[in-house]
Amino acid sequence: MEIVFVYTKKRSEFGRQCNFSDKAAELHVDILPDPSLAASFIDRDPCDVAIQCTQEMSEHEVNTERFDSEACGINHVEGGWPKDVNPQEMEQTIRYRKKVEKDENYVNTIIQLGSHMEHCIKQNNAIDIYQEYFEEEEIVEETEEQPSAKTVNVFRDPNEVKRTATSLSWHPDGSRKLAVAYSSLEFQKVTKDMCYDSYIWDIENPNKPEMTLKPVSPLVCLEYNPKDSHILIGGSYNGQIAYWDTRKGSQPVEMSAMEHSHRDPVYKVIWLQSKTGTDSFSASTDGQVLWWDIRKMSEPTERLVLDPSKKGNLDNALGAISLEFETTMPTKFMVGTEQGLVVSCNRKAKTPAEKIVCTYSGHHGPIYALQRNPFFPKNFLTVADWTARIWSEDIRESSIMWTKYHMAYLSDGCWSPARPAVFFTVKMDGTLDIWDFLFKQNDPTLSLKVCDEALYSIRVQDNGRLLGCGSQQGTATLLEISPGLCTLQKNEKALATAMFERETKREKILEARHREMRLKERSRSEQSKEDDARDGEGEESAEELVARAEREFYDVVEAEMKKRGKDEKKEKDEEKDVCEES
Repeated sequence: MEIVFVYTKKRSEFGRQCNFSDKAAELHVDILPDPSLAASFIDRDPCDVAIQCTQEMSEHEVNTERFDSEACGINHVEGGWPKDVNPQEMEQTIRYRKKVEKDENYVNTIIQLGSHMEHCIKQNNAIDIYQEYFEEEEIVEETEEQPSAKTVNVFRDPNEVKRTATSLSWHPDGSRKLAVAYSSLEFQKVTKDMCYDSYIWDIENPNKPEMTLKPVSPLVCLEYNPKDSHILIGGSYNGQIAYWDTRKGSQPVEMSAMEHSHRDPVYKVIWLQSKTGTDSFSASTDGQVLWWDIRKMSEPTERLVLDPSKKGNLDNALGAISLEFETTMPTKFMVGTEQGLVVSCNRKAKTPAEKIVCTYSGHHGPIYALQRNPFFPKNFLTVADWTARIWSEDIRESSIMWTKYHMAYLSDGCWSPARPAVFFTVKMDGTLDIWDFLFKQNDPTLSLKVCDEALYSIRVQDNGRLLGCGSQQGTATLLEISPGLCTLQKNEKALATAMFERETKREKILEARHREMRLKERSRSEQSKEDDARDGEGEESAEELVARAEREFYDVVEAEMKKRGKDEKKEKDEEKDVCEES
């Protein structure tokens, strides 16, 4: 049974209905002026009144809620098999395939799809949609466009206690991701609540890292494996080496044992060119270079002590702070040290002493960056103290080119992978300098203030268009440079070759001249030593010289005392004569 109750309300209780109509104006009150009230007021003369002709506006700001995006992925595996078929068993899968292939529906479907597939294949064969018609015309004419750079994105350390972005590494496939290592390099500045995590960022999403890497100690350096983009290797502040597989999560897959690791922070780690793609080597300020195979991280496969005396003494070793390895020279590598020396090494030498080939000196402080020119491997770039220098392997005494001494300390640098004459440097005042030595040598082609804090690291994308700069406060700034700075210019390789050869030849001439002057000076000094030795044969011995000097000293003192006595006697005689006359 349904119970219904109806509520009713009278029309009059809703309120009076509004009926509007046009009506003429009515005068209700007319107040006339009262002259007697004028005595209560004072006339203001002159009278300033501000009048604004424009309409008054008010400005309001509203900050919209920040949108956090998160990237998700799905891993597809083989499926679609019936429950009674085990896909791991080859016999069962073959038996099921034969059964399905005999089905009439399957045959009809394949015949129907075959005509469509054949049409698409013929279409693809008729025209290649990915064909580059002007591939040979890559070298473009030099344009009048002014060099410039613009900020594309900014990735900030998501933690409250900010750390330095010490190392950057681009994803090898497409470069859509950027791995950033965060750590605090200031002595005794690490707090208890400081986070150890490093991050992988999607360059399109600065709001949230795509993945977090969780080391046991802050990462100082981090590198993608060029052969397997899922694997990264990192060097920690405590000296350990660890590697990650992004498919297996945030924790390291394996780490080096503490007793076989470095004793100081690992400042650089580089993947080696090998068939397996699992070999790497690392450098630290403890004076060691260690080689690793990530399949067995319990101990290094090889060890080199950077002792300049070639005795292998770790106490005298030079602290390594940068590394360079060129795949076209698989046996050679170079190490930049804290003492300002570049050590050239040969890995395949028979003895440890022979592994250290030579050294290059010219800097006054630690060499923070060391890289060979990608087009001319015999020439390499070093960044240290207040200058960046370009060297030739053939000349050890001096660099062939160098920048001016800056007011701010240089912290990192690298070559452009697209142009042989362009390189980049970053400084402690937050400035990025882009140099093109074919355009001008004394000043950078473009100098850009990236941020207010110090810049510590820089890494350029493989196409040379995008570059990332890491700062002291953990900010990674992504910049896009103008096409003129990343596009190969006409005859640029020939011009760069001519300039390198000219400067190398000039330095060789100066080096030969200096060597000749040193030989002359040495022969002159040896001749003077022989002359002094001949002159000294007839001279007195050291004891006789001391005795003679003492006698001469006492004779002078005695003569001075006698002179003073005569002067005093003469003064007394004069005073006596004056008294007698008076």
